[in-house]
Amino acid sequence: MQPLNYHHLLYFYVVAREGSIARATTVLDLTQPTISGQLRTLEQALGEKLFERRGRNLVLTETGHVIYRYAEEIFSLGDELMRTLQGQPTTGPLRFAVGVSDSLPKLTTYRLLAPALALQTPMRLLLRIGKTDQLLADLSIHALDLVLADTPISPGVKVRAFNHVLGECDVTVFATAAHVDKYRRNFPRSLHDAPFLLPTQGTALRRSLEQWFEAENIHPAVAAEVEDMALLQVLGQEGLGLFAAPTVVEDEIRRQYRVQPVGRIEAVKERFYAISIDRKLKHPAVLAISKAAKSSLFS
Repeated sequence: MQPLNYHHLLYFYVVAREGSIARATTVLDLTQPTISGQLRTLEQALGEKLFERRGRNLVLTETGHVIYRYAEEIFSLGDELMRTLQGQPTTGPLRFAVGVSDSLPKLTTYRLLAPALALQTPMRLLLRIGKTDQLLADLSIHALDLVLADTPISPGVKVRAFNHVLGECDVTVFATAAHVDKYRRNFPRSLHDAPFLLPTQGTALRRSLEQWFEAENIHPAVAAEVEDMALLQVLGQEGLGLFAAPTVVEDEIRRQYRVQPVGRIEAVKERFYAISIDRKLKHPAVLAISKAAKSSLFS
């Protein structure tokens, strides 16, 4: 693959940011034909379309969104580098880019991030939700400072990174108030044939629950398999079925989704990891997350 032309990338970034080639001409002090030609050259070099026309508007394609995300980070870091070299203070807040595995419950994610957000240092938080493998690829090129996940980095993943265990907790089964009494009696045997909402296959919680169900000879009626944990909990709130979530956020789940705990499964553990390029954590926000998780959240 030929080297990336950063001039072309800059033209693309400005057009995407300004929303049109016409507005970009003022910023770049170039003519429309020149910018259009440079964009075509960039698309040819990448082998991908970056924009599509909808009416009179240019709209980023899926690949265009990916390129824009990287371009934004590249030029932001470039500006910061020049200010540093010129002896000027960096005017913006501390950048903290975090990748969050899409299987990680959102309430748990917030609890993990909260200590970093409470730091006195001004901070610009950048959150990306995605599959862990893709997030690790972004981590390897320093597009992310940290990946939060519920599984450690796999030995088969060719990314040099380190697992930092934040903690673990058991899980609690929740149901709407109308069904709590029914399923709380004789728990956990009451879960046999009970409508249950499960995360999709391949997630750590799904594997742990299935192993526990098998060991206890309990076979719930799977009402739905849901990839997004927040949506799964909304379906539980609407009474579609029971669901399990980390006990560490039990109070938040009760308050936000108006459900009640049916029982706790102590044998099923949810583990949480901070994955970083550094063997020893250095970023102040990452240090705050690790310290709070070990001293209070999972203590």
